[in-house]
Amino acid sequence: AIKRPLPPNPQRIGVITSLGAAALRDVLSTLARRNPSIPVIVYPTAVQGAGAAQEIARAIALAGQRAECDVLILCRGGGSIEDLWSFNEEVVARAIRDCPVPLISGVGHETDFTIADFAADQRAPTPTAAAELAAPARSALLRQVRELSARVMRQQARTLQDAAQQLDHLARRLVHPGRRLKEQWQAVRSEEHTSEL
Repeated sequence: AIKRPLPPNPQRIGVITSLGAAALRDVLSTLARRNPSIPVIVYPTAVQGAGAAQEIARAIALAGQRAECDVLILCRGGGSIEDLWSFNEEVVARAIRDCPVPLISGVGHETDFTIADFAADQRAPTPTAAAELAAPARSALLRQVRELSARVMRQQARTLQDAAQQLDHLARRLVHPGRRLKEQWQAVRSEEHTSEL
């Protein structure tokens, strides 16, 4: 009930991970492939080892304070349970829930689960899948724009057709003033002729 929906068209995406992680390269290449026009901000942090949990929590808090992204990806590639343990720490879970920006967890491989996955607004089975959830495919957006454009054109054509029909109807009701005067003159003459009889 407390999970926030992901923005359908983010203006900027944040990635929280280690600068040397293979997961970062995978995420950046996936985001570039899906929608290269969306800017990406990387919030570097250690993702394993002593003090990593506190560093991850600080990076999440920083991203939330800056509020420069519409969605955040917290990611790390696979590893042993010990390698992923920082994502099971309470400080990380609390930072995720306190963050005002919707967050996707893409930690480990499909079979790996961490507490961060449950605290996040959405869990992705891999970092690459997290990037796919965060960024709408540009091709799908272009198709949507084409469909909306076609719908607008059809609506405009219907509006113009309705206006033309209404104009035709009004034009048929419109009588030229000269014709109306002639009809009234004939009616007056007809009355005069009847009164003479």
